[in-house]
Amino acid sequence: MIGSLNWIFVSRILGGEGIGLYQMAFPIYFFAMTVSQAGVPVAISIITAERVALNDIYGAKRVFRISMALMLLTGILFSVLTYFAASWLIEWQFIRDPRAYMSVVVLAPTVFFVTFLASSRGYLQGWQRMTPTAVSQIVEQIFRVITMIVLADLFLPWGLEYAAAGASLGALAGAVTGLIVLVYFHIKLNREIDLKYGTDLQPTEQSKNESALSIMKRIFKLSLPVSAASIMLPVVSNLDLMIVPQRLEVAGYSVHQATELFGYLTGMAVPLVNLATILTASLAVSIVPAISEARALKDSARIYRQTAAAVRISNFVCFPAFVIVFILATPIASLIYNAPGAGPAVMISAVSIILLGLHQVSTGVLQGLGHTTIPMVNMILAAAAKVALNWTLTAIPALGIMGAAWATAADMGVAAFINLYFIHRYIGYKPDFGHLLKAIVSAGVMAAATKFFYDFTLAEWSIEVVSLFGAVLFGCAVYLAVMALIGGMLEEDMKRIPLVGSAGVKVFRRLGIFKDR
Repeated sequence: MIGSLNWIFVSRILGGEGIGLYQMAFPIYFFAMTVSQAGVPVAISIITAERVALNDIYGAKRVFRISMALMLLTGILFSVLTYFAASWLIEWQFIRDPRAYMSVVVLAPTVFFVTFLASSRGYLQGWQRMTPTAVSQIVEQIFRVITMIVLADLFLPWGLEYAAAGASLGALAGAVTGLIVLVYFHIKLNREIDLKYGTDLQPTEQSKNESALSIMKRIFKLSLPVSAASIMLPVVSNLDLMIVPQRLEVAGYSVHQATELFGYLTGMAVPLVNLATILTASLAVSIVPAISEARALKDSARIYRQTAAAVRISNFVCFPAFVIVFILATPIASLIYNAPGAGPAVMISAVSIILLGLHQVSTGVLQGLGHTTIPMVNMILAAAAKVALNWTLTAIPALGIMGAAWATAADMGVAAFINLYFIHRYIGYKPDFGHLLKAIVSAGVMAAATKFFYDFTLAEWSIEVVSLFGAVLFGCAVYLAVMALIGGMLEEDMKRIPLVGSAGVKVFRRLGIFKDR
């Protein structure tokens, strides 16, 4: 939410073209950051959860020390490579607008700090300590946002390229402050370990017989497929960078127009999609160590229950978010970004919300099961589909940037459905189509109610802000009411929803929807 609020201010400072410059540099940074981590954070989370479940505390701490040594080397390497690669990327037209050069250069040192940040979070998540991740992300975003807004505005008189570079420095400020916060939580965890297990931790028989090399092999066995899957995100972003502006030019747009449209999609529509899936993203992170623990204890029934609940929660949360963004795309783009031209890209991108939520939780389940290679392969297949659709649809003048938005939705959908197929193979999970149908019906009623409320109030009062926020609140109330009436809400699912779950259970108990136990 903080990051999305940030885009409101930064977009108003930089405009579509300035955001396009920033977004041309960001995929390069994202790629370097992902490769430097090499999937180690997820591997740390999985192995730590297994060791803690088996009461091997010495082994858990040893795994963390070894992995952090690896991160030191890769963080330095990829920071240096990013810095020196900036000019080559411009020269070879990988980045088509040379004004993005400075943004790439200032992002290079951030790779080093973000690598440590992610690995520290992975270890703490392995202990199923999610609060450190939450607090560090909030602090990281606050400092990132302040730095982006201040420096973008400060450097704007020098030109858009300087303003975009100033905004890019926000990532460095956020990473450093987030890492400082995690140091505090590591110290706190170590004190708790000392109190519970004592200061003289002894290795188990497994840890005694396990060399540092074998630990590194296990880390790489788990992390490399995760890394490859994660790399597909920045790879796809870089392919978008190469393909979308070029194909928009084929469709008849100038270089500056193509940059602006690219900014609409990647800097305005995509952040809204990410905002809409923050709950499913957090759910996906938390489910990895939970399922790893259940797998270590050989509790198959628990694995199935957690998987089914995660998919139901994803549908419950993502369907109303899709309706809001799809129905109110242009008003949202106008109010938030002062860019009504982004409306079409935002509207089509709304389809990605449902598919991305499903992809996030299904990937978390597979990683928790130890099948980290499968999401990687699925992402490659999905990326191939996206590239083909990007190349074809974006060049069609009638579609333009909407073609790229459709390609992004297809990318998420292909990966999500193949994930579900393999989850069915390994644990016998079958989607609850009855619950899915209830969510679809409720979302349909919500869409009609949202559209009616917005059009009616805007015609009566002509106050855009009131109509927009009123339509969102009214639509959500209708969605919850319909879901309650047709039995689409389960108390155990509501409890698992981050932030609002406990409060929601209390409200629904008072309304008689959930019965007191």
